[in-house]
Amino acid sequence: MTTIDSPKAPHVLSDRQRLWAFWLGCLVVTAGVLLHVPMYLMGANSGYHLAGMPMDLGMTIGMLIIPLGCALAGWGLLPRRGHDHSHDHHTVEVTPPEDAPLSRAHWGLMVTLVVALIIDIMKPASLGFVVPGMIKEYAVSKAMVAWLPLAALTGTVAGSIIWGILADIFGRRASILLSAVMFVGTSICGAMPDFWWNVGMCFMMGAAAGGLLPVVYALLAETMPSKHRGWSLVLVGGLGAVGGYLASSGLSALLQPEFGWRIMWFLNLPTGLILIALSGAIPESAKFLMTIGRIDAAQAIMKRFGSVVRERDETPAEAADHHHVLTAPPIERRFAGMTAALSIAAVAWGLVNFGLLLWLPAELVAKGYSMGVSSQLLAKSALIAFPTVFVCAFLYSRWSTKWSLVGTMVVSALGVAGVLTIENGASPILPVALMIIGTNGLLAILLPYAAESYPLRVRGRATGWIAACSKSGGLIAQLLGILAIVPPLKIAALMIIAPLALAALLTARFGAETRGRDLRELEK
Repeated sequence: MTTIDSPKAPHVLSDRQRLWAFWLGCLVVTAGVLLHVPMYLMGANSGYHLAGMPMDLGMTIGMLIIPLGCALAGWGLLPRRGHDHSHDHHTVEVTPPEDAPLSRAHWGLMVTLVVALIIDIMKPASLGFVVPGMIKEYAVSKAMVAWLPLAALTGTVAGSIIWGILADIFGRRASILLSAVMFVGTSICGAMPDFWWNVGMCFMMGAAAGGLLPVVYALLAETMPSKHRGWSLVLVGGLGAVGGYLASSGLSALLQPEFGWRIMWFLNLPTGLILIALSGAIPESAKFLMTIGRIDAAQAIMKRFGSVVRERDETPAEAADHHHVLTAPPIERRFAGMTAALSIAAVAWGLVNFGLLLWLPAELVAKGYSMGVSSQLLAKSALIAFPTVFVCAFLYSRWSTKWSLVGTMVVSALGVAGVLTIENGASPILPVALMIIGTNGLLAILLPYAAESYPLRVRGRATGWIAACSKSGGLIAQLLGILAIVPPLKIAALMIIAPLALAALLTARFGAETRGRDLRELEK
């Protein structure tokens, strides 16, 4: 085995084939969004109500150029492919030093990915805060308005799967940046004068949001040293989850009274641009670069993150599986039991996050609270839950990854049970905080655990599948809304406790301990 010297790190995005096309696409998409702003401002004197207003020429042009800009940006993000090593009979592997301290590059990556997750999670979380305003402006029933979150969540399910596959084929960083570009484009949902235009645009918004979550975890799992991987995955995921809900509830309380519900969608413009601006802190996965023959680029990135790149003889099994990323194999049967456990847990979490938490603002308004007060109450609940992120990170890294996950499932069941007290007239702050504590702990651990449990060749699509399951729970909840058979909160809470208990039992049976595991062991 020999150590390969690492060359100087390449410039940001220098490994893309047509970098100019990406930046031009970003400019075109941003221009298309800005062409929608005048129509939004025209509604200032009427509380920003645009229902029934005809689309002007600027909006029409903007809607036409945004898809072209997204396609142009995607074309520009295609990676260069290096020498075909399929006949070289050797392989290059990344070995992060076990006891290496985290460098500035590691911390910068973590901060950037926290921002990415906040942006990802605040979009579906915002649905609960715009529904009351949409019901009033469009004069539709609760059953009719349920089409909006249904479309958005359908988009997130499709996005989680599709982007997970694209991340395995085209790279982690390219997938994150293209998701950000689509975020910017879906800002125009805030200017749609017709309800069904909102439904269609929210599907696209959901598809963009669904692309970030699995890719972030796959990239982080492949970049952090083994010693720090566990707690960093959970901390990033937990801060992103709590931060996303806190951002959506806080911005709703701050902006909706003055600018109406539509402003929540226009926030996609600045948040998407912020993520694109932070792209310098997002590296491509070195392990992915090696699978496409970009050995030099992989060496440069791993030098930046303090890892050692080694070359060794390729085993017969690795030679036979050399093109596993490009052939996109299915998830192996040996992971079936664990996949079932994680999928059920994800569905239950989705029922809470996109069911109970989306219904709560409307329920509180129905009980006599204003939209602003309801948003403030839920924001306070998220603040109370914030410290649990650090507890989860500590337990995951210092105790057990498997049993920490099981524990969060049990706590989630107890947290959902706490919602039952709201029906008896109690203050919603503590019950909702308890529910957020449990479910945020589950989300903070679920996807990091999945990212550590699958081999490189299926890691992106496996975490994408689990992320899609988390959104499918929301699809179930919104179908109940469309059919006008939403159960009372008490009944809904009782129904969610059962799958959480089943997932805990399956994880205890089929889950594997991943604390300190070298991810290369999964490739065997």
